[in-house]
Amino acid sequence: MSDIKDLSDEIAKRLKQYTKEVTEEIKIAQVDVAKDLKNTLEIKSPERLGSYKKGWRIKKVKNALVIHNKTDYQLTHLLEHGHVTRDGSTRTKEKPHIRPAEEVAIRDYLDRIEEAIKK
Repeated sequence: MSDIKDLSDEIAKRLKQYTKEVTEEIKIAQVDVAKDLKNTLEIKSPERLGSYKKGWRIKKVKNALVIHNKTDYQLTHLLEHGHVTRDGSTRTKEKPHIRPAEEVAIRDYLDRIEEAIKK
């Protein structure tokens, strides 16, 4: 009877250790992917306004990391999707730079999570 109890204790101990290791790997992946995404956005952002390009920041919100543009946040949607010009007669060309970088970051993050789970 004590062999079964020892076995269950050992299984519980190993599962707890595994969970801790996977959690640590996921946190490391989260930070690395966020930094990579921020750097990609700084490189791929339109250059007309230098402050927009330099304004990308990583902010921790509870357990999540949020990448946002601190300096010119109001331009993100306008540049990404295009907009009507001031005179109302034409539209600006969209410059998608956030969505493609986000898709790459999501794939990278999921790959890193799967890798951490398989270890």
